[in-house]
Amino acid sequence: MENRKLIKIATAGSVDDGKSTLIGRLLYDTKSLTTDKLEAIEKTSKQRGFDYLDFSLATDGLVAEREQGITIDVAHIYFNTEKTNFIVADTPGHVEYTRNMVTGASTSQVAIILIDARKGVIEQTNRHFFISNLLRMGHVVVAINKMDLVDYDEDVFLKIREDFEALVEKSDFKSEQITFIPISALKGENIAKKSDLMPWYVGNTLLDHLEVLEPEDLQQSSLARFPVQYVVRPKTEAFHDFRGFAGKLYGGNLKVGDDVTILPSFTTSKIKSIQFFDQAYTEATPGSSIPITLEDEVNISRGDMLVKSSEVPHSEKSISATICQVNNKPLRVGQKYTLQHGVNRVLAKVESISSKVHTDFSGEEASDQLGLNDIGKVNFRLSKPIHFDAYTVNKANGSFILIDEGSYDTVSVGFIEM
Repeated sequence: MENRKLIKIATAGSVDDGKSTLIGRLLYDTKSLTTDKLEAIEKTSKQRGFDYLDFSLATDGLVAEREQGITIDVAHIYFNTEKTNFIVADTPGHVEYTRNMVTGASTSQVAIILIDARKGVIEQTNRHFFISNLLRMGHVVVAINKMDLVDYDEDVFLKIREDFEALVEKSDFKSEQITFIPISALKGENIAKKSDLMPWYVGNTLLDHLEVLEPEDLQQSSLARFPVQYVVRPKTEAFHDFRGFAGKLYGGNLKVGDDVTILPSFTTSKIKSIQFFDQAYTEATPGSSIPITLEDEVNISRGDMLVKSSEVPHSEKSISATICQVNNKPLRVGQKYTLQHGVNRVLAKVESISSKVHTDFSGEEASDQLGLNDIGKVNFRLSKPIHFDAYTVNKANGSFILIDEGSYDTVSVGFIEM
């Protein structure tokens, strides 16, 4: 059976930019809507007096969303084509749901930022692009929607592209690839088929563009990090002495024969074998979930990390990070939390708050606390060292969450700077 690609997408758009309609249109055009769902959309659209199918009904699953016609929670939506499986994180766009956008986009490889052709680049567009920068999303599609409401005017498209490119100049993430596509989600123009009404646009449709993306090109390439999730000890007759270390590989490749260092003990060994079910491999690539065996009998447990001996990460008891506050309880200097980095947990104290960051690229301001949805730069003191990379170098090993010690609620998500 042919291996299918998997592409993870995060959508971002302001209220009424047509984000839910776009996703519903993609579901419809790829025949991913069930018969009963399509019948429900047809029935509700007719009841509301529409002379078109309201595809936003395909995604706004909560009653409150359907009543207001807006997206207020993160939903994960699945559709596929002949070659590719897609997972879409449909996130709300308004400022009070910044935390939803950050968490929904954190596992995505591609961002689709919608812009209403009538409104152009607005303050919320700045925030959506800022978050894609913060999360180091290497590929951004700027979908300029509702072109049908501006008579499919090329000049409107060009002006919005120019304004957005001015925004890109403010970014510190220069390797980000930006693609501009004029669309009408409601009418299906440039979604799955080329629009005859915009002959001046010579690029791919949105779906064609997403289909030509390759997961390996979207994968962050960096240093190999292999956090151990589970120690495999079958203790069967066939595998009586087998002792493997299972986990997911991030960043770079690992090969049989590589010299590795085990953290936090800093003991060393060599990779003896790499397996997947009953198959043995000489090399593992990023994203692989595999068990690894080592040549030496070394003490390893869940939470330890295997790295190449020539690529050991930083080990510090102090870190600086950009965080997004996801809890109503403000974060203040002196507060103590549990910091979860991978599967490991350490105690963390807020040493200082350097600044609160404006999400429109206008700079930073001094602050003595961070409230819900705020993004800020914070310095932490830890009870013991963690073994980390900067988030810009390795996303998996450069991110963490803060947990309230009393309620066990997640209060912040963090991205380590150094």
